[in-house]
Amino acid sequence: MEKFLTLTWFRRLVQLFMFIIMVYGSLFMTTFYSEDKFTNALPALSCAYDKENADYCSLIPFQHQMDHRVSGAFTGDLSVMQAILPTLITLATFVILIVILNKAFCGWVCPLGFFQEMIHSLGDKLGFKRFHTLSTSTLKKVRPIKWFMLAFLVFIFPLLTGIGFLGHEMGDPFCRICPSRILTTLAVGDTSQLYIDNSSTGYMIFSILADLLFGLMIAMALVIKQPFCRICPMLALQAVFKKVGLLKLVKNGSSSCENCGLCAKVCPTDIIEIQEVADKPTDITYADCTLCGLCAEFCPDDDVLQLQYAGYPLFKSSKEYFKKRNKDQRNWEKVTWADVAPK
Repeated sequence: MEKFLTLTWFRRLVQLFMFIIMVYGSLFMTTFYSEDKFTNALPALSCAYDKENADYCSLIPFQHQMDHRVSGAFTGDLSVMQAILPTLITLATFVILIVILNKAFCGWVCPLGFFQEMIHSLGDKLGFKRFHTLSTSTLKKVRPIKWFMLAFLVFIFPLLTGIGFLGHEMGDPFCRICPSRILTTLAVGDTSQLYIDNSSTGYMIFSILADLLFGLMIAMALVIKQPFCRICPMLALQAVFKKVGLLKLVKNGSSSCENCGLCAKVCPTDIIEIQEVADKPTDITYADCTLCGLCAEFCPDDDVLQLQYAGYPLFKSSKEYFKKRNKDQRNWEKVTWADVAPK
């Protein structure tokens, strides 16, 4: 039988490799001390609470800098330059990484994104009824959440904490509820983050929310594609700088596109705008896009959708590829848990 290595399978291999590096990286290339990490501005949810990882995400230093540094400019404890310089360094590192891979950090690197995809595949094989797409009204309600979380949980609340308007538990509110904090620590055998903190009312509420969100994410991932990714503030932060990224999703002119809607149907974050006709080559790397490439894989028309790097096409949709990919997908959907479970 002809072996057909799809873009998705290649991406899965990359995700698995990056999961190992992100979660267990210090076992291979560095120590667990944070100052020895490759970067503390990674555009993906690799958590610093995992002491065996190789990197940790930029949302951690941003919160702490708002709380302990930027707030100093408002209280008079620090000069403006002293207050903002660490944040500018973190931001510069983040932007450099976005230039290199753009939003592919979500679709190819993030350990939490990979985990959700694996849970969704498990739900598929277990026979759960899946919701292939969310309704337009639901999308309109869900999409703003990531921007709210970025603005308030990453920047505003930590800043107000440093100034003295909020309690200490609001100094890093996103980290306190982030599912990656629980996932990556559990992956290295550390159960300390799966707990109820009763040291204060605020900490107790956050710890309960974190446990509930982690459990809810797993339950929802069984039937919905990428449930947490849709509200993740990292996706929003990447979207702010997506125009400078060298990697882009591009849609070519309307003459070849049949407007079949398959691209929108397979999109893991339900970006229905992908199916809109483009009169000329257009960058359609939308805010919710993770550059996974599924839309290009399932486009049945030649060269309509492309993953481009600095203008060079890395992957292009084609009729021939679509035929093989669609056949491969049907064969995969026929596999059930009974076929793969240990006998």
